[in-house]
Amino acid sequence: MNYLRGAGIFGSAFLGAHLMRGAAAAALLAWTIVHQTAHPWLSLGAGVAALVALRGCPMCWTVGLVETLSQGRRGSTAERADRTWLH
Repeated sequence: MNYLRGAGIFGSAFLGAHLMRGAAAAALLAWTIVHQTAHPWLSLGAGVAALVALRGCPMCWTVGLVETLSQGRRGSTAERADRTWLH
């Protein structure tokens, strides 16, 4: 699982993947709110699916976004430092 190397407990290996999970969860939550009276059981299922997409609560997703962004900055900083030092 090299693609997960460097990702934190909530973070993703790629920023795009993390943002896509957030967008999918937002769409599921919007559908849940709109259809909660007409389809209560499907709304409950969509709400659970949104929590699975977020890997927990919305705050957990936000913490993961910060981790993903910080891992990207640390990685790019390490690459720049590696290029500047003579081995």
